[in-house]
Amino acid sequence: MYDGLNYSTSGWPDRIHEIEIFAHENRQELRRCQRVCEFPHEIFREMGARGWVGPFVDRALGGMGGGVAEYCTIEEEVGRCGLVSPQISIQGQRWLMDWGTSEQRETYLGPIARGEMIFSESISEPGVGSSLKLMESRAARDGSDWLITGRKTHVNLGKQCDVTLVYAIAPEGLTGFFVDMKLPGVSAVQTDPIGLRLLPTADMIFDEVRVPSSAVLGEVGRGMDTFLSTFNVSRLGNASELIGFARCAMSEAIEYGQSRQVANQKVTDFQGIQWIVSEMYSRTYAASLVRNRAANLVDSGAEHALMTSLAKKLAIDAAEFTTNEVFALIGGHGLYTNTDFAQLINDTKVLRIAGGSLEILRNYIARRVLNSPTMEGLR
Repeated sequence: MYDGLNYSTSGWPDRIHEIEIFAHENRQELRRCQRVCEFPHEIFREMGARGWVGPFVDRALGGMGGGVAEYCTIEEEVGRCGLVSPQISIQGQRWLMDWGTSEQRETYLGPIARGEMIFSESISEPGVGSSLKLMESRAARDGSDWLITGRKTHVNLGKQCDVTLVYAIAPEGLTGFFVDMKLPGVSAVQTDPIGLRLLPTADMIFDEVRVPSSAVLGEVGRGMDTFLSTFNVSRLGNASELIGFARCAMSEAIEYGQSRQVANQKVTDFQGIQWIVSEMYSRTYAASLVRNRAANLVDSGAEHALMTSLAKKLAIDAAEFTTNEVFALIGGHGLYTNTDFAQLINDTKVLRIAGGSLEILRNYIARRVLNSPTMEGLR
């Protein structure tokens, strides 16, 4: 659902078809990995070789050389087709492109974009909610180096990654550090999430991990700036994936309902079912239009925090409604693990929280509206 997206690269109908074919060819392996909560390394590397992991990165480094429209389309199709999401890697690339030094970009950017180096972000902590100011991880200077100590949780690909971006509190304030997973004092224990199981989570421990000053992302103490600059854009990847979940659930349910006989009618002939289809479509289409507007604002360099937040909020609403209400069309058919319906519900629940929870988005949108004399353009 891409009405109004401004692509900077060409050939998107063919690329979307290529993603569909690739997902179909790897369906059994993807489902196996999902069942056992395993990251499909080889599939991800092949996605990287095709440019799907690096939509923003120059072609010379193995990326696509595109913009936010390309990013959103890839994430939506990944969600729709059940592929492993490159969202975490793309966030890493955005951090590097926006804030990384030339040395950091040379070391990490191309390999991450090509799917050859696995990136993770170590932000959330046990017992600490969404307020980064309450973070307990600490970074202390030791000569020209830094010693990082702390615990992190909900780290996608924490066990599989080669490098992780750790946010910790330095004397000057919140700061991001690139940490090689092979360094002494780094450990990870894989956990077992209900959703997004192709991107397994881990609990991470950093026990006086020594990193050089060159590991700092941006400037010491400017962690809030580096964090928000990436997450205000990456919400569109989350929103796009949610739209993909909704499209997948709706498409498969409609196909089943149109073929399912009930007496002398099909399931989709009933008025009550048609109202549900109408509501699923309306919410999903509205979310896609706001997502597209937000994507174009980002690419144009305009202020976009409100619109990316609204896009994710509407995408959560659409995906939660759709993945739940499709059971009116499919009934008992959706109650088995050889279909994707239950997993789509769980994947949606994860993205309701990850990258900015629904409650945080509501609070931010409300503050913007309450503080605007024009109600952010509504009057």
